[in-house]
Amino acid sequence: MSTTATPATSADTAPAPQGKPQWVPLTVGLIAAVALVTAAAVVVGVKSAVLAGLGLALGLTLFHSRFGFTSAWRQLVSVGQTSGVRAHLLMLGAASILFAPILAGGVTFFGATPKGNVEPLGLGLVVGAVLFGIGMQLGGACASGTLFAVGGGNTLLVVTLFFFICGSVLGALHLPLWTSDVITLGSFSLAEDTGLGYFGALVVQLAVLGAIGYAATRWARRHNAPPAGRPPTSRGLWRVLRGSWPLWVGALALAGLNAVVLLTRGSPWGITSAFVLWGSKALQAVGVDVASWPYWQGERAAALTGPVLADSTSVLDFGIIVGALVASAASGAFVLAKRLPAKVVLAAVIGGLLMGYGARLAYGCNIGAYFSGIASFSLHGWAWGLLALVGTWVGLKLRPLFGLGVPKPTDSVC
Repeated sequence: MSTTATPATSADTAPAPQGKPQWVPLTVGLIAAVALVTAAAVVVGVKSAVLAGLGLALGLTLFHSRFGFTSAWRQLVSVGQTSGVRAHLLMLGAASILFAPILAGGVTFFGATPKGNVEPLGLGLVVGAVLFGIGMQLGGACASGTLFAVGGGNTLLVVTLFFFICGSVLGALHLPLWTSDVITLGSFSLAEDTGLGYFGALVVQLAVLGAIGYAATRWARRHNAPPAGRPPTSRGLWRVLRGSWPLWVGALALAGLNAVVLLTRGSPWGITSAFVLWGSKALQAVGVDVASWPYWQGERAAALTGPVLADSTSVLDFGIIVGALVASAASGAFVLAKRLPAKVVLAAVIGGLLMGYGARLAYGCNIGAYFSGIASFSLHGWAWGLLALVGTWVGLKLRPLFGLGVPKPTDSVC
């Protein structure tokens, strides 16, 4: 983020040239990609290998498009820049179009009945989504952003990820307190609980997304926001493998990949349930009886006792990290930070804890709750997005305390 007060010019916003491929991390990434797909196939089978490949594709897409949730909301709230949010709307609309026939038809690649991410409304959602919004502004990235940034060599986001896992485990421990019937309402599907059906709900949802898009365009013009920065890129066909992609390409690619995830495993893309599993297995390894927690009863018990690669969300997450590693190294953008300011590290610790805890309370993160929730026609997904914006506003007020910048209307780019 630039903090200069000069007017925007074409030179300010033009992308820098792409660096040379970094062969050592690229080789490591390619070997890791082959190993992940092979291990997933051996441990679980073809379905898991397909999910590993989808995870790699998600990592590549997230890195090349630099598709941001944290930055998009930060720019919207601080200076009225809506290009990122409009990319969200395109992604949500495309995913809704793809999800509707899948959920209505009930057919998937491996025979499972497809089920959308439709979760309850309640106090846990309110508190969790706001905490997540604060956390992602302090931690420097959302759930998906944390994974692809770690793959890209961002050392600070390794700190965020570690404490994201810690917060997720703590949230799982406390989840019964936030899911009691007294403070939780039922789930509500715009398709199944309104009589509209999936295609009727699709028409309504697309109309709402279109109206928000129109309002976002007017909002940006009214605020005369500085343009969003553009990452380094290559020219011609090399841009596909080594350059930055337009946001609209990333939006459509993520929508398509999420639909394929739904067709492959019977449920949409999610991220943070794997963090709970990783942290719980680590605690179990040192003697903590996490198996007795209410969170790990019922259907979740098998995940705790089985291998990590048997968990489909873990396979997707590993794929995102490795895919981003390959993409960043091929683009010459893999960089390990050597010095991290103490205040920034503290922000990453707090942000990771808040995101992890908030994601458990709110039944998901920016992917599982917001992206996949809205694409599944869940009212919970819409509520999550609005509440995360509230958390974003609070997080922006806190960022300067940790030496973190906030976009200003006088910036040349934001």
